[in-house]
Amino acid sequence: MKTIIHSFLILFFAVTLTASAQAQNSPVGAWKAVTGNTNSLMLITPGYFSITAYDDSGFKSTMGGTWDDNGITNIEFNSADSAQVGTRPEANVTFEGDNIVTTLGDKTTTWTRIDDGNAQMAGVWQITGRENNGAMNAMQPGDRKTIKILTGTKFQWIAMNTKTGQFFGSGGGAYTFENGAYIEKIEFFSRDNSRVGATLTFKGSVSGNKWDHSGKSSKGDPIHEEWTRK
Repeated sequence: MKTIIHSFLILFFAVTLTASAQAQNSPVGAWKAVTGNTNSLMLITPGYFSITAYDDSGFKSTMGGTWDDNGITNIEFNSADSAQVGTRPEANVTFEGDNIVTTLGDKTTTWTRIDDGNAQMAGVWQITGRENNGAMNAMQPGDRKTIKILTGTKFQWIAMNTKTGQFFGSGGGAYTFENGAYIEKIEFFSRDNSRVGATLTFKGSVSGNKWDHSGKSSKGDPIHEEWTRK
């Protein structure tokens, strides 16, 4: 099953990105597709993307990385197959109105737009600081990193090692950011499916490319972090 899901996701996103240079439609934003009992969520920001599959039983797989107008430039994480990290797959796609339609073999899948990626928080953020004993400690950049992708209404965080291909975890769902309150509703969580449906409320403020983020984690532990827009 993992191989089938992985092959679908790799091929699908490659076709989406290749088409972006050929169509007036912008792929930036959040997209969804349903195949049987499996939900797929695709988040696209300028230069970065993720695709995640999950169902009622829990998280199934996720992958993503960097792209430009010529297609995928680098797969940075793939929970189903770490050997795909560092690769650059290719394929094709078509746009029909505001939908993306893919035909893979004899199977056609239509992806429906959730949002257009237009929001203050939209983009890719990387954690660069964490408070410890009352002081914000800078985190040194390296191959192991945690990022958070946000579109207009959806989010996903991923912890990974881009050199070894190791995948450490991911979660995501819907978010809002209003009047200094950043609120997440979890729709999938690779580490603990019992957290799906939970709502987490944080204090948040953005100054330039810095995001100050504080509250309690999904485990209830207090956190205070600094994230930097990539």
